[in-house]
Amino acid sequence: MKILGIGVDIVNNKRIKKSLTNKAFIKRIFTSKEIFISKTQKNKTYYFAKRFAAKESFAKALGTGFRKNLNFKDIEILNNKLGKPYFSDNKKINKIILEVFKVKSSNFFLSISDEKDYSIAFTIIQKK
Repeated sequence: MKILGIGVDIVNNKRIKKSLTNKAFIKRIFTSKEIFISKTQKNKTYYFAKRFAAKESFAKALGTGFRKNLNFKDIEILNNKLGKPYFSDNKKINKIILEVFKVKSSNFFLSISDEKDYSIAFTIIQKK
C-alpha cells in the first residue's frame, strides 16, 4: 500500500463560530447531510470546525487545494457507528483521485480532534 498524499489543517474555533452566523457560509461549505446531522450535536462550533479542517486537509492531501473543480461540498465527513470519522465516497472524488494520482482505487484515512480554541484534522490518501 502506497501513500499518495498527506494533509493536515488546523482552524481557530472562534473563526468558525463567527462564520456560522452566516447561513450562506454553512450552505456553501457543508453538505445537506452534514447540516442535518449538526442538529443533533451539542457543540455545533466544534462539529463544523472539525469538518472544515477535514475538508481542507483532504484538499491538501490531494496536493491541489480547491482546484480541478473540487469544492468544499464535494467532500463529506460522516461518522461510523462507533463515532470514527470518515470521508464519504463519491464519483467526483474518485474521478479527481484518478486524474491526480493515476490510480483507480484508494483508501482515505481521517483523524479529527478539537479543544477549546482549535480543531485539527489529518488526512492520508493511500493506494489500495
